[in-house]
Amino acid sequence: MAEETEKKYITNEDLKKHNKSGDLWIAIQGKVYNVSDWIKTHPGGDTVILNLVGQDVTDAFIAFHPGTAWHHLDNLFTGYHIRDFQVSEVSRDYRRMAAEFRRLGLFENKGHVTLYTLAFVAAMFVGVLYGVLACTSVFAHQIAAALLGLLWIQSAYIGHDSGHYVIMSNKSYNRFAQLLSGNCLTGISIAWWKWTHNAHHLACNSLDYDPDLQHIPVFAVSTKFFNSLTSRFYDRKLTFDPVARFLISYQHFTYYPVMCFGRINLFIQTFLLLFSKREVPDRALNFAGILVFWTWFPLLVSCLPNWPERFLFVFTSFTVTALQHIQFTLNHFAADVYVGPPTGSDWFEKQAAGTIDISCRSYMDWFFGGLQFQLEHHLFPRLPRCHLRKVSPVVQELCKKHNLPYRSMSWFEANVLTINTLKTAAYQARDAANPVVKNLVWEALNTHG
Repeated sequence: MAEETEKKYITNEDLKKHNKSGDLWIAIQGKVYNVSDWIKTHPGGDTVILNLVGQDVTDAFIAFHPGTAWHHLDNLFTGYHIRDFQVSEVSRDYRRMAAEFRRLGLFENKGHVTLYTLAFVAAMFVGVLYGVLACTSVFAHQIAAALLGLLWIQSAYIGHDSGHYVIMSNKSYNRFAQLLSGNCLTGISIAWWKWTHNAHHLACNSLDYDPDLQHIPVFAVSTKFFNSLTSRFYDRKLTFDPVARFLISYQHFTYYPVMCFGRINLFIQTFLLLFSKREVPDRALNFAGILVFWTWFPLLVSCLPNWPERFLFVFTSFTVTALQHIQFTLNHFAADVYVGPPTGSDWFEKQAAGTIDISCRSYMDWFFGGLQFQLEHHLFPRLPRCHLRKVSPVVQELCKKHNLPYRSMSWFEANVLTINTLKTAAYQARDAANPVVKNLVWEALNTHG
């Protein structure tokens, strides 16, 4: 009892007040921590913390951090506890599930998927080189181009897994895998990926906080974008102007063609980040990796005999990667969306609402990179993909117990649902009665007087 009376307490309302720069507090399992300085060196970046400051973040902390991370909290402890600390039944079950997975060693047992995938990527790279350098027929060059697209898909999965630190226990090896599979082989900065992907996981399907849904003026998955939402991730207004209205009005037709060129956008985003004034972890290494890609890829293309073949080679390789861009959007575009910041008290509920799984046979797991189990991955981003199929029934049972959505559908069904979602927004964008923001082009065409 004496120890209990010595504790210092604050309420959840008091905690909410500590949400400004230089005064950033969070709560984990009822204990309050000051992360004002730690945020500057947080391995996951500052965005994920800034989105949840002033709240209890226990479930998100459990999802993203290994057991060793708990020891670092002692240095951040304020001495305060939350007086009105409560845990929902969903959170209790989620934490029990995470503890059971940890007891079974699932987070530490990486399996051999990465080894197989790396060997597959290496074999494909040799095949691409052979097809371009040793063959003379256009057909062989096109096979090599398609193989390169498949290589990029599989390499991206390795980059994704290594970004979540689920392929190797050694951090240095993991970072090397990130740079090799991301920057060097695909030309996409792992620093950019981690910056956006961590925010996506935390604010899954928030229209103004999740960068993976912010594709104005090309796509809009919700009519709420017609109000010109402000992106809290990019810190700019997503203006719904006449150009956006026109493009979105036909987005159900342009969806697949745009996906064929989605890779170009990723290249652009990579350079925008690396050349920005924003602090970028390992900026020099990221630049070096990108330089490797933009050395070998143009050289490879230049080995083709003429410009038409070179164009066709690049087009085919990019088009094949559209399969992966489509997959990423199928997992979220047709799921539930919301406006506003994420909250720490409904972690499981938001992940269940914002994700769609793709059902497939086990022999197709390599093709989807484990991300067909999107809800399982979002709930346990540190879980190696070799275990996602195993834990899926347990996650389904928990969703059923708490009356939460667990959507799993075929690739075809997910495509149909996504197109219907885009079509619904497109038809509403065409509505002339729906107000539109007047941009400079509009003003020029509609002068007063």
